[in-house]
Amino acid sequence: MITGGVKSKVGRVWDAFWSGGIANPLEVMEQITYLLFIKRLDELQTVKDRRANATGTPDPDPFFDADQQDLRWQNFKVRDPEIMYGLVAEGVFPYLRRMGGDESTYSHHMKDARFTIPNANLLAKIVDLLDDLGMDKSDTKGDIYEYLLAKIASAGQNGQFRTPRHIIDLMVEMTQPGPGDEVCDPACGTAGFLVQTASYVKRTHREALLGVEQSKHFNESMFHGFDFDSTMLRIGSMNMLLHGVENPDIRWRDSLAESASGEAEKYSLILANPPFAGSLDYESTAKDLQSIVKTKKTELLFLALFLRLLKPGGRAAVIVPDGVLFGSTKAHKELRRMLVEEQQLQAVVKLPSGVFKPYAGVSTAILFFTRTDSGGTDDVWFYDVKADGLSLDDKRNELLPEDRLGVRPTPADKPLTEEEHKKNNLPDVLTRWFNRGTSERDRARTEQSFCVPKADIAAQGYDLSLNRYKEIVHEEIRTRSPAEILADLERLDAEIAKGADEVKEMLKCL
Repeated sequence: MITGGVKSKVGRVWDAFWSGGIANPLEVMEQITYLLFIKRLDELQTVKDRRANATGTPDPDPFFDADQQDLRWQNFKVRDPEIMYGLVAEGVFPYLRRMGGDESTYSHHMKDARFTIPNANLLAKIVDLLDDLGMDKSDTKGDIYEYLLAKIASAGQNGQFRTPRHIIDLMVEMTQPGPGDEVCDPACGTAGFLVQTASYVKRTHREALLGVEQSKHFNESMFHGFDFDSTMLRIGSMNMLLHGVENPDIRWRDSLAESASGEAEKYSLILANPPFAGSLDYESTAKDLQSIVKTKKTELLFLALFLRLLKPGGRAAVIVPDGVLFGSTKAHKELRRMLVEEQQLQAVVKLPSGVFKPYAGVSTAILFFTRTDSGGTDDVWFYDVKADGLSLDDKRNELLPEDRLGVRPTPADKPLTEEEHKKNNLPDVLTRWFNRGTSERDRARTEQSFCVPKADIAAQGYDLSLNRYKEIVHEEIRTRSPAEILADLERLDAEIAKGADEVKEMLKCL
């Protein structure tokens, strides 16, 4: 969590770009990514230099040779703006592009690095601001970069690339990634799902990661992300680096167009929010996906892809548009049947339609399933999320204090009150998810969460929309018998007659 002071500094970085004439938020993020990468290389070289001095053994593979010392962050940041600008434009960026032959993920994505900061004064200002951010700890680095990514969304452009962090956290907490998992997001964007998975594993399996083999797996073979946007790949790679993952598998791949045969059955966990606004031509879609489900719709093709990529026993948590749950086409019905009958569908978590505002008001849900190839669906757990802690309008304002938001509000021993729950359902989702095989089975379908037997779902043509099974509580209206009504009328008539007699007596007295 970053402080208000750091947020203010990040805001000044962002404002400097905009006032300097760079208004495209992705271009801003790209230039920041390049500068942070060269800053990180300088930090790593400093560690190498200290080791060499301590051991008396020269560094066999330095990032910067003797004649490249001017390209180091610590050296060019103190130069006059015009000299610094020349060093960065004519030295640093060509150096980054030459690194493309290196085997690391990061250097690969730097091979087409472009320097677009227009003048020396803006560069000097940006370098000073980034240097002042104090990104000396891995957690701080990651949080600052995440906050910068949030600025992409708040800038009102390309926000669709970023799933809200608290929704990602919910999916990660519910799937409980372990240090032995191989995690994939086939439409990774800025790598938000992979970053939060890495943070979860570091927090919950700290001791396991101390082992050499486990640490190597964490840094080199645990995380896999695909995208066909080179800017997203650069940003996603830097996001992983600043969150302490040294060499993840982040690479260019058109997930729906290329055959999945080379990736089939490789991953034990898939977390994703794939694009679901479009259709592809049959000719441009991988044939092995068409063999699973004959469709042009990207949301269905991605589900077919997930089933191909998962190992038997592998699990998935993926966001889908509501149409996937109740669509009436043959492809929709067949894919739902496969999830229920041939795999193990565990849960449908309905999200409120404002979660992705102001960019989209589409209604979505999270599907949780495990690839078994032999069925296993028993009861499917449904949860109707009505509030995620933020207003569901275009402003998305926080409805609670920061420590009461998210999946695990603090302090941990102080559960949300009933009023707080009405504004943030996420902690309740997590708690009830782990009770889905016990107490949740006894809940009525009038409740916010409940279980539905597989037989009932099959009887409804494998419709997975929550409203198909939720029962509405109607206020009971008591109907009186005719005899009771007549008795009441007789009593009223008697009271009226009595009143009339009293009036007559009063008039006599007058």
